[in-house]
Amino acid sequence: MSETVRPKVTKSDAEWREDLSPEQYRILRQAGTERAFTGPFWNSHEKGLYRCAGCNEPLFYSDTKFDSGCGWPSYFEPVSEDAVIELRDTSHGMVRTEIRCATCNGHLGHVFPDGPPPTGLRYCINGHSMTFEPEGAK
Repeated sequence: MSETVRPKVTKSDAEWREDLSPEQYRILRQAGTERAFTGPFWNSHEKGLYRCAGCNEPLFYSDTKFDSGCGWPSYFEPVSEDAVIELRDTSHGMVRTEIRCATCNGHLGHVFPDGPPPTGLRYCINGHSMTFEPEGAK
């Protein structure tokens, strides 16, 4: 599979604050997290495409979403291998794999090796880090 060349989105801190809601800014730009079972999309079952709230790039298709019971939207794979980047996260006394948007470097959540087939992965994503485009919209 060839990787898509995506122009990187870079903005000043003031521009990010202006363009994002306070909760989106806290999560995407400060690596925050929303409380379980409180953010958008954790219990959504609509068909469509989840996009980055910071730059509008595609992240996850609804047909890869599953109910993990963790209280955050969970997916077993991103739309493409180059949609997200993985970083080692040693915060909070844990070792985890952080997931960021490959285009704007916004914090999305974490990925864990306890998901369903076919990947066995669980991309546990903050709902406020995404927007949703219903199937057939445009």
